[in-house]
Amino acid sequence: MNFDYSEEQNMLKESIVRWAQDSYSFDQRLVGAESDTGFSKEHYSTFAELGWLSVPFSEEVGGYGGSVVDVAAIMEEFGKALVVEPVFPNLILFGGLLQACNDSAVKAELIPQVIDGSLMGAVAMYEPQARFDVSNISTTATETSDGYAISGVKSVVLGGAHASKLIVVARTAGGQTDEAGLSLFLVDANATGVTLNAYPLMDGQQVADIEFTNVPGQLISELNNAAPIIDEVLTLAHIALCAEAVGIMEVLNRTTVEYTKTRKQFGVAISSFQALQHRMVDTFMSYEQAKSLLVGTLCELTDERTSEQRAVKIVNALRTLIAKTGKHIGDEAIQLHGGMGLTDEMSVGHYVKRLMMINLMFGNGDFFQHQFNQAAYNS
Repeated sequence: MNFDYSEEQNMLKESIVRWAQDSYSFDQRLVGAESDTGFSKEHYSTFAELGWLSVPFSEEVGGYGGSVVDVAAIMEEFGKALVVEPVFPNLILFGGLLQACNDSAVKAELIPQVIDGSLMGAVAMYEPQARFDVSNISTTATETSDGYAISGVKSVVLGGAHASKLIVVARTAGGQTDEAGLSLFLVDANATGVTLNAYPLMDGQQVADIEFTNVPGQLISELNNAAPIIDEVLTLAHIALCAEAVGIMEVLNRTTVEYTKTRKQFGVAISSFQALQHRMVDTFMSYEQAKSLLVGTLCELTDERTSEQRAVKIVNALRTLIAKTGKHIGDEAIQLHGGMGLTDEMSVGHYVKRLMMINLMFGNGDFFQHQFNQAAYNS
């Protein structure tokens, strides 16, 4: 079986590699990350011009018509470049829910704006009491004469700091932890009643805690039945994050090996020490395991014979392994770089911070291990 990317996918990857080499050095990334917006709008516009923002969307709305494999291909390269621009929250989450929603008019209006880079959106999903349970929703949407009024609090909204449109997951029926009774609403981020507290995460990504007080919202999903759409988009989000993590792990391994060849102790390069060679082989094997399972997961998800239950199991297995291997590779990269690895002047610490944040998005390793165990037990 051929596990290589297609010619078109390799062209996509190579275009990101060339751009990163020419225009996205570590110092250039820092300039964007330390700006008021937390990223470079100029770079994000370049993403649109080069067609990368069109990859996940169907051709009917002006997109590339890419599959989950195409998304993984570009996210792996964005991981290697340590891109701080809001590709994941705007393209994968917000754009993914837009494409999966039931409102054709909204899709026709907004998705082209996501593709051309003019629209920044975010998904207000998780709440302070929910931890990693996406069904634990206390934010309510009450029907009014003009539509719906949304009230509640959302926490750590990825990309929420600079979004002009929000997709809000709100409860329209059922109990607080029921999967049934969830609906999706499109909300203007500048509407009256929206209170936003923005802050950066340790990896430089901009997020926000958002409070809604009787904010008007437009229903864009089937009433009380948004859970299947959310699950579908979260599956794509898990793959995108894992592909990004695999790209980061590749760079950390390569950077660490190169560093050990230049750092000397007792008059020789530390790469000549057998104990350190063993450790670097172990991190290489961890990377290869993560990459192999990512490829296996992509094969499963693109195989029509794969059941929904099996797809859930393998995605949980992938997230569990990524958490384990990411911590292993990140810890070793810091240790083998010594004190230099902890400084902001070196890229290694920034890569490790991004890995740490990926391993906390939508669940940590223990959470996904538990989800996998439950799925295996129920099967």
